Amino acid sequence: MKKKIIIIDDDVDLVEAMRLTLEKEGFEVIDAQEGEKGLEKIRSEKPDLIILDVMMDTQDEGFHVAYQIRANRSTADVPIIMLTAVGQETGFTFDKEKDEDFLPVDEFLEKPINPGMLIELVRKHLGQ
Repeated sequence: MKKKIIIIDDDVDLVEAMRLTLEKEGFEVIDAQEGEKGLEKIRSEKPDLIILDVMMDTQDEGFHVAYQIRANRSTADVPIIMLTAVGQETGFTFDKEKDEDFLPVDEFLEKPINPGMLIELVRKHLGQ
């Protein structure tokens, strides 16, 4: 059975590029362009992995979505790869080890996204 991945990002072009990359590797991809819709789809679709943008309707919407995912017992263990352009826009960077308590995600991936790195991280967090 195909592993299901949801991409929550308001950049439609980036979502489509990731969709093509992931589907070529045999994954099923669903998407949402904003956090609340993403949370609804997570509840209904039960994805195996979540790719989540930081800055959507607000500069920190992705952080709030990640907190809600982790607070829900049925989704708390779903791996989250967080996409961020924060480093480009603010000069601030994330470190998984240092920021783990603050941001409960499994990986940070800086935009622009390297397709090979995306596949590598997806496979890693799906145990493939």
